[in-house]
Amino acid sequence: MEQRIGSSSQPLEGAGFDPAFIPGLTSPVSGEAEEARADEAVEDDEPAAEAVVSEETEAAGEPADGPVFEASDRRARIVADHQGVRLFLDDQACEFRWDEIGAVETESPRFGKRFTITVHTPDRRWYPIEIEATSRSLFTEWDEQLDKVLDTYFEDETPGSEKEESKEAN
Repeated sequence: MEQRIGSSSQPLEGAGFDPAFIPGLTSPVSGEAEEARADEAVEDDEPAAEAVVSEETEAAGEPADGPVFEASDRRARIVADHQGVRLFLDDQACEFRWDEIGAVETESPRFGKRFTITVHTPDRRWYPIEIEATSRSLFTEWDEQLDKVLDTYFEDETPGSEKEESKEAN
């Protein structure tokens, strides 16, 4: 008969013992391996995002003659052009065609250098992204560039908007 020396109980897991515990997710690997992967991802992120944008433009076969808005910092990036709006944050990305967008909202803080752009969809969801500017003077430049893109490509027409406009004209 075999006998084990020491405790036979397993370590407890769960939110009561680890505030970051989420059932179903695996725990992170050692810190060194995680840092190495993060460094590799940082090196690969920017070229990969640029490659995605250029591939999409080429694949669409559409001319990109109109205005384009691009802003980025070390983590976040936004591109608005004839195809729609694309948001990138670290290794995540999402794309909205112009017909999928209900509104685009910008917000510049009273203090600080984080410019917030929020894409609203018709189904009442919103997707904000914050871009850190090198100086606050970029906020007005970014607003103007984004307004040009929105004026060119974004059609803010809903089925009831024509009726409301005709009522106001009377």
